[in-house]
Amino acid sequence: MEIAFFGQTSEEVAETINTGRFGMVKETAELYAGAIYISARKNIGLGEAFGILIKKLNARYKKYSLLYNFYRLGLPASVHLAIGTDTVHQHPNFPAGEAGEGSWRDFKVLAAAVAGLHTGGIVANLGSAVVLPEVFLKALSVARNIQGKVINFTTANFDMIQHYRPMQNILLRPTSDSGQAFAFTGHHEIMLPLLAVSLKSFERYRKR
Repeated sequence: MEIAFFGQTSEEVAETINTGRFGMVKETAELYAGAIYISARKNIGLGEAFGILIKKLNARYKKYSLLYNFYRLGLPASVHLAIGTDTVHQHPNFPAGEAGEGSWRDFKVLAAAVAGLHTGGIVANLGSAVVLPEVFLKALSVARNIQGKVINFTTANFDMIQHYRPMQNILLRPTSDSGQAFAFTGHHEIMLPLLAVSLKSFERYRKR
């Protein structure tokens, strides 16, 4: 959200945590709450609601926003909350009930997307050590419970340190019976641009 509207994130933790000012930026919390209310009114997930808000308010730097571009392209995007992990949760205007409902709807969005991994899909976890690996594993279980087989896909974990949950829940457990898994260890400012360039190069090669 901050990238879309302001072109950068707004705070340095070390400079504000000792005074109790960390996370107290008003604008970010107001925008976040606005997206949550869109989610509640339209009965949609948070990911789609963020895209709608960014477009509606014509955020200056929206072209750099993943959520906006997913919405613009009609692709599913999901936001998975762990209450207390984000600075917006500490504001009095945070609509916790509506946020939880929106995140729950996004879990179903993710589970539907995970069902499409069967035979050829790819999962890439970029730097999430706990929340997304746990959410993904449950979404995979739901997809397999409802659809049946979701097998023969590829998973990859990108991080500066390989942690337990991504190793188990992204790489090993989902591909234990089929598929393949890769762990890429390195700094994000190096690895992610390399990934982007690789994908662009592959797309150009595929179109030949």
